Amino acid sequence: MKTSAEQPPRTGRLARSAIAGVAVARAGIAHLGHKAQTLTLSDEQAAQARVEHEKALGRILFTALNQLKGTALKASQLLSMELGFLPEGMRTELARAHYQVTPLNRALVIKVMRQEFGQDPHALFQHFDAQAFAAASLGQVHAATLISGETVAVKLQYPGVASSIGSDMRMLRSLLQTFGAGSDALPRADIIERVLADVEHKLSEELDYLHEADQLTWFAQRLLLPNLVIPQPVAHLSTRRVLTMQRLQGAHLNEWLRGQPSQAQRDHFGQLLFDTFLHCVFVLRRLQADPHPGNFLFMPDGQLGLLDFGCTRALGEEFCLAIGAVWSAMVREPVNADQLQQAYLSLGLVSHALKPQDFQSQLLPALATLQAWQRLPFLLPVYDFGQLPPYPHLNSQHQRQALQHLHGMPPDLPYFDRTYLGLTQLLKALGARVRTSNPWIH
Repeated sequence: MKTSAEQPPRTGRLARSAIAGVAVARAGIAHLGHKAQTLTLSDEQAAQARVEHEKALGRILFTALNQLKGTALKASQLLSMELGFLPEGMRTELARAHYQVTPLNRALVIKVMRQEFGQDPHALFQHFDAQAFAAASLGQVHAATLISGETVAVKLQYPGVASSIGSDMRMLRSLLQTFGAGSDALPRADIIERVLADVEHKLSEELDYLHEADQLTWFAQRLLLPNLVIPQPVAHLSTRRVLTMQRLQGAHLNEWLRGQPSQAQRDHFGQLLFDTFLHCVFVLRRLQADPHPGNFLFMPDGQLGLLDFGCTRALGEEFCLAIGAVWSAMVREPVNADQLQQAYLSLGLVSHALKPQDFQSQLLPALATLQAWQRLPFLLPVYDFGQLPPYPHLNSQHQRQALQHLHGMPPDLPYFDRTYLGLTQLLKALGARVRTSNPWIH
């Protein structure tokens, strides 16, 4: 996490409603203009116009969420990582939400601490730095020293953020319903609702720092792979809005890479990240589901620090078995279409009414480029992620074709996809050569 000179969230109900209303009006005008434009275009020109229209809608949505900030901006970040949920043009625009807001000033920091503990920070800590060293969309982090002398990190939640979840999500639903009206580029209304309901639930969890403290403890007790370090909470200095935890010493990815680590060091951390992901999916069946590079610390002696457990996900056993079957079918040469369709059925991605010939002749071609990218690392015992090509984006035709046949969205799938995509981007940045052979995907 890092700081940025952005404006604080708009907290007034009327102000927030006005922002959403303007976005709805702009989207309506954009829809009308797009429909009028496509009447005189060739098929090829219409396809390009559709892409530009999707980008325009994404810019409108991002502008509204950017003004609302807080939970609205965090929801934008999460939606930008939901692969295949929104058209690529919209998703790219929403990805711009991965930045941070202005930290609280000293007076507000002290006010939050007094509200939570009834005392000023200097009465609770031997030392407390009122200037945050990291800030994000929902809160900020301060360096401090306990009375015992132990160094800690203290995460404070921005005032008023939690109370805006319900209204922000209602606005987001309204915006997406408007954007999706008359468009076949967005999923069905029930899938949109399911994804947004899950986003709302996870935001509520992420704003409960006692929940995060429990997750820190849970993972520390069970994620016992060598060289992993998870900071532990300080219970008597933690509440729903303040989380005090051990402060780990290390470098974030970009800073660590500037030190020009050796290939062996890159491979070591890459293997550790990869093994941790597989272990979490197939053994623990629980993910740390926020793959932001700022949530990893490259520590001395080859240790990797795992930070920020506000967004986690317990995975169902059937989901994990089905995911293993999907990937095992994809790494066959050629792809085992029958096994893949059965795995998709187990996940609830496709309907039992989908005929095998339609699955193979219509759905698989629409997903072919994506599946080819997904299986690349598993085709060799050791894969050089520095050579991994960019994530392939479905064109508008394939996007629509896939949405025609995809029946539902398993609730665990967005977390799995988001975490895996984040992992691949970390490994690519590391240029790590990773042993990908494993007992679960074969």
